[in-house]
This record gives sequence, C-alpha cells and structure tokens, in this order.
Amino acid sequence: MLLTLDLNDPRPLHEQIAEAVRRAIALGDVRPGDRLPPARDLAAALGVNTNTALRALRELRDEGVLEFRRGRGVSVLRAPEPREVLRDRVTALLEEAERYGYRVDEVIEIVRELAEAKEGRR
Repeated sequence: MLLTLDLNDPRPLHEQIAEAVRRAIALGDVRPGDRLPPARDLAAALGVNTNTALRALRELRDEGVLEFRRGRGVSVLRAPEPREVLRDRVTALLEEAERYGYRVDEVIEIVRELAEAKEGRR
C-alpha cells in the first residue's frame, strides 16, 4: 500500500492519512480482510510521528472501516461508503479552492464545465 501526503495541504496529517487509506480501500488497492502495516511502519514510511498514524487508524476504526486485533494487527473490516470518500475529496477541493481565492459557486461552475465537456466526449 503506497500512501503519500501533501505537505502543502493545511489539513492535519492524521486526516490526510485517513483519507489516503480510505481512498486505497475504495480503489481496491486494499480489500476487506487485508492487514495494514503497523502504525510504526506506516509512520516511518510517511515520515510522521507514530501517534499521528495511530490517530488516523483509530479514526478509521471508529468509522467501522478498520478493525484492531491484539496480536493480529490492523485489518480492513469494510470498504468506506463511496459517498464518504467523495465528501472527503470535495472538502479538500473546496479548501484548496478557497486558498486560491475561489468561491464555492465558482468551483461549482468549473465542475459543471468539466462535466459538460466530458459528456460531449461520449
């Protein structure tokens, strides 16, 4: 499982990690029943504190996406709802757009333009 963080993203690192894990599961890179690396290994790979990685994993456990088992590690319990994944991505988009000075209605217009262009290609 290859995860990356955006150090320019103003969201807390644990939120970015949780979103990246959700996305990996939603894309099928990690499936229900698969084990995740220990928080220590995940933190080392991402260059963050172990507690930061653990906080992200606990958040996903609380959502019912992951399961912690003593002696067996962390495993994927279920795929997140597609709407959850999409909401996370839209939230990140709106936050980034705000940093560039775009209003929500302007972002919606950009999405409409892209959707219309995509429909025109079909």
